[in-house]
Amino acid sequence: MASRPHMPANPRLMTLKRAVAIRRRLARSGGTFVLTNGVFDLLHPGHAYYLEAARRLAGRKGKLFVALNSDGSVRVLKGPRRPVMDEGSRAYTLAQLRSVDGIVVFRGKRLAREIAALKPDVYCKAGDYTLGTLDPAERAELEKAGSKIVFLPFLRGFSTTRLVRRIGAAGTA
Repeated sequence: MASRPHMPANPRLMTLKRAVAIRRRLARSGGTFVLTNGVFDLLHPGHAYYLEAARRLAGRKGKLFVALNSDGSVRVLKGPRRPVMDEGSRAYTLAQLRSVDGIVVFRGKRLAREIAALKPDVYCKAGDYTLGTLDPAERAELEKAGSKIVFLPFLRGFSTTRLVRRIGAAGTA
């Protein structure tokens, strides 16, 4: 395995315990805590568009947190060649977006445990998801927490899988 370059400090990347403490303070101050999750490999305009829309759900006093799939969970979901960028690099890149207030890496295939701990006011996914396609355990935790579930418009024409294919094709030309 190639060694990873040194990454600058990332104050937006935190443990679940620290995120829960921030979430509790936010609840006491009346702010809205929005949670989303994903791989966010090879950040592209579709990701930026989605995260900006998710951040607007939090309002002026709220926060948007991203639960980021660990490298191991990405391999389980997407296969042995993914992710293209390691979790530290993906978290650092996400943290550069003004829309993202905090990032928590989750190790499992699903994030029911993180949802149970964070109890988001709002949970959002891109419009390629529906209530029926949400993981049942995640959905149960969201319902138990009283979270509002929002599906945001999907910006067509942008896909990490498609981008990976284009990069591969460009490398062989």
